[in-house]
Amino acid sequence: MSYYLVDFENVKKDGLDGIHMLDEEDKVCIFYSKNADSITFDQHRRIIESKASIEFCKVEVGSKNALDFQLATQLGFLIANRSADQYYIVSRDKGFEILGGYWKSRGVAVTLIADITGRSHDSETQELREKLVGLIKEEEDVTVDVVLKIIQQYKTKQGIMNALMKKYPSADNKKSSKIYKTIKPLLSDKKGS
Repeated sequence: MSYYLVDFENVKKDGLDGIHMLDEEDKVCIFYSKNADSITFDQHRRIIESKASIEFCKVEVGSKNALDFQLATQLGFLIANRSADQYYIVSRDKGFEILGGYWKSRGVAVTLIADITGRSHDSETQELREKLVGLIKEEEDVTVDVVLKIIQQYKTKQGIMNALMKKYPSADNKKSSKIYKTIKPLLSDKKGS
């Protein structure tokens, strides 16, 4: 049996990919907050079609990483009660990797994944990089790897735009605006407009 702890605030709809393929012995706890508390009809359909036991856990926010602390606490509780054979944290937040190492040294399997299908962060990064290669025309000072790093570093569209303006400064912000418009279709999981 596997237990999935979903950081919905972080992964949004993409983190639920694969939920409809789980078995009846699997369990999923979706951690959400007032910052991320809505799903699409398609997501709702996939959740109710899942054979897994689904729990929704609305967490209190108000301080940095509030959801992360509550998820980590729940993980410890589940492990203490031997609730599963394998635990998965579904998040793009690499800070959770430390939990995997901590529990591995104690003989408990905790794996950080990007979505319920089990896709790793490395494969997700490679997919994003391939999409960027198809979109960005590399120039002397504009490279796919720099843009990829900016996208991964910032959680909001505004943060990405600000980082591009800082990296590629000009009086009219033409270059950074052009790059942003080119990559904007890849930013649907980022906050902002």
